[in-house]
Amino acid sequence: MNKSIDRNYLEINSLRDLKESVYISNDYSVTLVDPCNFQLNKFFYKNIGKKHHWKDRLVWNDQQWINYVSDYNLKTYVLKYKEDLAGYFELILHNNSEEVEIAYLGLLEEYQNKKLGSYLLSKAIKEAFFKKIKRVWVHTCSLDHKNALNNYLSRGMKIFKKETISI
Repeated sequence: MNKSIDRNYLEINSLRDLKESVYISNDYSVTLVDPCNFQLNKFFYKNIGKKHHWKDRLVWNDQQWINYVSDYNLKTYVLKYKEDLAGYFELILHNNSEEVEIAYLGLLEEYQNKKLGSYLLSKAIKEAFFKKIKRVWVHTCSLDHKNALNNYLSRGMKIFKKETISI
C-alpha cells in the first residue's frame, strides 16, 4: 500500500529573521554533546521517531552510528529538564555551501505540547548561525508532529520547496 506524504523544505537566511521563542523555565538547559555519544543519538532517533516513521537508521549497526556521530561536521545538542533527557537536535555543517542543515529535531513524548519545540528550534537556529553561515535549512513532512511545520514558519523560516512523495 502506498501513502502520499507532503514534504516541505524551509530555510532562514539571517539570524535577524529569527522570531525567537525565549520563555522557558530555568529547569531546562540545552547543551552540546561533547564528546559525541552514538547511544544518545540512537536513543532519540528511535524514541522520537517511532511515531513519525523515522525508519532509515533503524537498521544501522553500532559502527554505523559511531561513524555518523563522529563526523566533524555533525553536532548534537540535548535538551534536559533538570537532569532528565527531554529532546535533541542535530546540526550538519555543509562547508562548501556555507549552510547548516537541521537534520533532526524533536522532543520525547512526555515533553511535547508544552511550547518546548519552539524553544528548541530557536536554539538550533541560533547555534547554526554561530558557524558563520549563509542559511539554515530543514525539511519536514506530514508524518512529523502536527505542530512541526507551523513551528518552523512561526520562527521565521520560509518554504523554498514542496513535494509529494509516495512511501
